[in-house]
Amino acid sequence: MSRPSTASRIGLGSAVAALLVFTLFPVYWMVSTALDPKAVTRGADVLPSGVSFEHFSFVFKEGNFGTYLLNSALVGIGTIVVAGVLALFAAVAVARFKFRFRTSVLVMVLIVQMVPLEALVIPLYLQMRDYELLDSLIGLTIVYIALSLPFAIWTLRGFVQTVPKEVEEAAYIDGCSWPRMFWSVLLPLVAPGLVATSVFAFITAWNEFVFAYTFMKGADKYTAAVGIYQFFGENSTSWGPVMASSTLVTVPVLIFFVIVQRRLASGLAAGAVKG
Repeated sequence: MSRPSTASRIGLGSAVAALLVFTLFPVYWMVSTALDPKAVTRGADVLPSGVSFEHFSFVFKEGNFGTYLLNSALVGIGTIVVAGVLALFAAVAVARFKFRFRTSVLVMVLIVQMVPLEALVIPLYLQMRDYELLDSLIGLTIVYIALSLPFAIWTLRGFVQTVPKEVEEAAYIDGCSWPRMFWSVLLPLVAPGLVATSVFAFITAWNEFVFAYTFMKGADKYTAAVGIYQFFGENSTSWGPVMASSTLVTVPVLIFFVIVQRRLASGLAAGAVKG
């Protein structure tokens, strides 16, 4: 196999560098604007005029952004836990057990994924109103769980199917009951898939805006995504606080991704191979 020429390596390196600049420049602009004390008059200057944390201080003290971050964290964690458990049991059911209307259930899961979220706002709003769950973090969490479940079930079903049935049969021969086999054998094998779906559920709950803005009436129940919106005025926009709050919203997602990245990578690789 011949080694790539110098021109090829230079071209590849240039393409990678251009891709990195294209991808990371919006992040740089967001963070640098958040730290720029003169963000309003910055214009198209690539470098900020200085470094200051006054915008971060403002969003916490005047914008009550700490409460919004806490609300998002509670909703996100609740969505991950409940959606993960329900999706795992549902995936095992449709992948391992034969029952009536199993194919219909899978088709319904796919159909739900195709429905635009905007079309669900009014029906879900009326339903939450009837159950007196408007302006409630619990109600919002239930909505996010419902939005995350179709993708989570469909994805986890593929991971469960990659586990050979012989592994489960060997556990039964050794005297395991079904709950013991599920906890000690099946769950560790599908854990990477559970992590992958948890990332999707967390991002869905953390970044969602339309449902949170529509269902939450009191400002103390706003999530972080809705909290950013308060810095957009009718005639002007406070770009410093907007970028500072956007940076604060991005950091937890990055931390969560760093924590689960190894499991996520192995999960994506495992899900691409049918056992």
